[in-house]
Amino acid sequence: MIGGGTVGGGVYEILMGNSGSNTALLPRLKQRRCIITKICVKSLSKPRSFHLDSSISSLVTDVSSILEDDSIELIVEVMGGTTEAKTVVLEALRRGKSVVTANKALIAEHMEEIESILKEHPESRFAYEAAVCGGIPIIQILQSCYAGDVIHQVMGVLNGTTNYCIDKMEHGSDLESALLEAQDLGFAEADPTADIEGYDIRAKIAILSKLAFGVTVSAVESIPCQGISGLKPADFEYAKLLNCSIKILGTAGRMSRFAQYDGALSVYVSPVMIPNTHVLAAAKGIGNCVAVHSTNMGICSFTGPGGGRFPAANSIVADIIRLANGTPANPFPLQSDIDIDNDYTAAFYIRIPFIDSIGIIRAVGELAEASDVSIHSILQNPIVDRLEADFCVITEECKLSQVKAFCDLLEEESDFCRAHPVYMPMLWEND
Repeated sequence: MIGGGTVGGGVYEILMGNSGSNTALLPRLKQRRCIITKICVKSLSKPRSFHLDSSISSLVTDVSSILEDDSIELIVEVMGGTTEAKTVVLEALRRGKSVVTANKALIAEHMEEIESILKEHPESRFAYEAAVCGGIPIIQILQSCYAGDVIHQVMGVLNGTTNYCIDKMEHGSDLESALLEAQDLGFAEADPTADIEGYDIRAKIAILSKLAFGVTVSAVESIPCQGISGLKPADFEYAKLLNCSIKILGTAGRMSRFAQYDGALSVYVSPVMIPNTHVLAAAKGIGNCVAVHSTNMGICSFTGPGGGRFPAANSIVADIIRLANGTPANPFPLQSDIDIDNDYTAAFYIRIPFIDSIGIIRAVGELAEASDVSIHSILQNPIVDRLEADFCVITEECKLSQVKAFCDLLEEESDFCRAHPVYMPMLWEND
């Protein structure tokens, strides 16, 4: 195992319980027992959150002592990052070792290279259940359970930190306070940028889009990605008026509000206005939820803990057992040449921060027309401060590029818009 932190400790405790005898897991280990013989860590003196059975397992600091050990058949990578971890994972596969990892950023950024090495070294196996949604077996589900179906859309609450913060903001907290609380509880990293700006979700939805549609997003940075840093209390006030909740979702789909179609695939990350009756609105706290819309099954949802020591470790151990039993899933079972077009179509919520004056609604309508955006409705709470007010526009279905152009015009060409508008797609109850 490479890495001996929180999740790695959980893996060790589950797999090596009862002094490595695997007593509790023996009924599931039908072919071979699994023993962790070496754990590569940065420091031998650092206290560990698990009891190491030194008669079976040893700590090392040189990863080559694991990679070059021919008696080791499988490597668990839980060190994180995309530099040294990439070297370890790719070299292990080239040497004919199997790899289990929870590293979603590594998989998303280097998926094509991983696939290429697996083709060159068919004796190597690769499994990554813990990379998306922690304890929810969504990877295994998409790898095998939709073999006779056609998926139209996958979307989900894929990050527990942002979901926790949004829940707090929905009840009156500001983002900074919610984030500090999440950090105190151990839900958020010291540097939460990857969570708050949506980068963590971006990597996860790139993986899910590959599993659902067979398409590799060759440049993960090309996925449109909005985090939650722009959300304000006014957004949650308007959500209540619309009988909605706000969730940040990763979405991959070939679907519009009015039709299922066989066009290009759209993959994106954004806060979304969701009806309170929608299955994804039920995801609370650090929980995750994935909704899969397919031809045969309609909408199916999968919920559970999105991370944490034992949920993530449980998924890793499940991968280890499948590999030990000789029943691993094909890591990337679908291959397709579907085009990617991330200029997705949706109805949009747009909050416009404004300084009150005469003729604002007329000017908004003219700028919307210039951007080829049709307005469905306008909502405005009573104005308390004429210099710092907000109202929102709900559009008919239009493209992301049209909404961006509309918001740019509002900021650049109006004398009432005091900041760049905040926009997010809206879901309808049948989406």
